[in-house]
Amino acid sequence: MGDFGYKHSDRAGPIKGGTVNGPRWVVLAAALGLVGAVVPTTASARSQQQPSPDSEVGVTGDTIRIAVIADVDNAARPGLFQGSVNGVNAFAKFVNANGGLAGRRVQVDFIDSKLSSDEARNALVQACQQDFAIVGTTALFMNNIEPMTSCADKAGKVTGLPDVPVLQTEIEHQCSPISYPVIVVGLDCATKDAAEKRVTVSTGPPKYFSKRNKGLHGPFLLAGDLRSTVNSGLPIVKVNGEYGIKSDGEPKVSGLSPQAAYTPIVQDMKAKGSTYAQNIVDYKADVFLRREAQAQGVSTVRVWDCALQCYDQRLLSEGGSAVEGQYVSLFFVPFEEARQNKSVNNYLKNVGGRDQADGFGAQAWAAGLFFRDVVNNVVKADGNNGLTRARFLEEAAKIHDFTADGMLGPTDVGGRKISGCGVILRVKGGKFVRVTPTKKGTIDCSGGTKTVRVRFE
Repeated sequence: MGDFGYKHSDRAGPIKGGTVNGPRWVVLAAALGLVGAVVPTTASARSQQQPSPDSEVGVTGDTIRIAVIADVDNAARPGLFQGSVNGVNAFAKFVNANGGLAGRRVQVDFIDSKLSSDEARNALVQACQQDFAIVGTTALFMNNIEPMTSCADKAGKVTGLPDVPVLQTEIEHQCSPISYPVIVVGLDCATKDAAEKRVTVSTGPPKYFSKRNKGLHGPFLLAGDLRSTVNSGLPIVKVNGEYGIKSDGEPKVSGLSPQAAYTPIVQDMKAKGSTYAQNIVDYKADVFLRREAQAQGVSTVRVWDCALQCYDQRLLSEGGSAVEGQYVSLFFVPFEEARQNKSVNNYLKNVGGRDQADGFGAQAWAAGLFFRDVVNNVVKADGNNGLTRARFLEEAAKIHDFTADGMLGPTDVGGRKISGCGVILRVKGGKFVRVTPTKKGTIDCSGGTKTVRVRFE
């Protein structure tokens, strides 16, 4: 039994137990109407034309084009978000093998944002012109979303380019009225311009760790290359403090930093006798931190904490014995339990196996399934040729219990509310092993959420 509370199996349908609470980056989505689709024919006043199969930008009689925009080719972290690209491609492979969507096959256009704000903006312009929607967006420099929000549909009306992102670091992207992240972020957008912002954070991990380890304290490593990535970590520091996990400091590291950059961080940990450390950067930062701690003989830390970014086979292969005992918290059923969860199994089969899967890829897969569900809802109401961006946005806002076919706990994607559901793993014997909840194939949803006020940099 787990310590978050409510259990979720991989079966679709009603789930008994606790509830998911807490607003996330609350954004008001405007309802966009579908303009008339039935036109009288010249041949007979009694007969009517069906809507055109070329109903929208990126939609033809046999194809729906979607874009995945991700930072892949770059000097700092080559292949950084390749997992997201793989996840969207896996989704397309899966859905096409099962009849496609709206009577059409799904075509994926990968556009590399290359860790560049200019490339990210250019990618949005390109996607607006050629794709129906963007799915699995994983771009750190998405700070100018005007090409997305001002994107015109096939009729020339500004409806926006539907976005189902994996990652939202910039406030502008977090507060986009046409973005529906599957793993919702927690900014209250009514406070986005305030000195102190309201942010809601999932509290399962800090509750779990503080309950079992009194008086935890240590550093929280922040990604220092961007103000937005620094700010995304500050609410986590604040919430952990609310549960008694004290910060010994928030050192900033760069994506280009070598292991030597972690030497003073670990020296400070030794001096303060730190019992906790959380990495809010990437898996590579965790490898460097743990290697350096091993080299310096750090022995006081009881909890090495990380989230989805550390759920990566490279953490194990590159970290070796240094990453033993590492905790990793997830929002979804882990890959190691594919036998217990059909959606996880489908992801692994279509992405090319466990070695090609990572946490970002799993989110991108889930984003694809959300896209599928919304399209199917449009088709149910309007038929195969009723698919438009405006109707997609209308239907996306109505989905409040999304589970990615049982991979996630119930999530209010349409309402953009953060989920308190999760799973905690630990590295044991060079493998990721479930810690809580203990039953395979389940997710705990009693961890809850907490809203805090945070002053961003």
